Amino acid sequence: MYSKEETSQLRQAFWTAFGQYISPQLSTEGLRVNWVNYKTGLKYVYFKMEADKKTATISIELAHPDMGIRELFFEQFLEFKNILHITTGEEWLWEMYHTDENGKTTSRIYQQLNDVSIFNKNDWPALISFFKPRIIALDEFWNDVKDGFDGLK
Repeated sequence: MYSKEETSQLRQAFWTAFGQYISPQLSTEGLRVNWVNYKTGLKYVYFKMEADKKTATISIELAHPDMGIRELFFEQFLEFKNILHITTGEEWLWEMYHTDENGKTTSRIYQQLNDVSIFNKNDWPALISFFKPRIIALDEFWNDVKDGFDGLK
């Protein structure tokens, strides 16, 4: 079992290593991007990468506090479901209502890798191999569909 400080240091070390590994990768538009803290440019719409002691998850998180507006965003993403699946090369999981560990309800579209731990450095190559192609594909997907959200800003 790790102390809080060791846990924090391992997390930080992984995300720093991942950030350094992926930093040469340019966005679909040919720009430099902070992949770890990807900015969609749309308030309450996030591309999140998370890893803990059992799983890794990459998601599109819709966090608007108004449930009705969040549902509109989710429905708009559903319109682009085929584009997402073609761009990423896989089916993603869709949850209109997801409650996180803090009790906050969001909507999310995600992929998950099981049986990996951010605290086991031997799992880091698997985590990087999981996150890298998906965040790059999300960037390509977002470049293609973001204009479809202009009416919801």
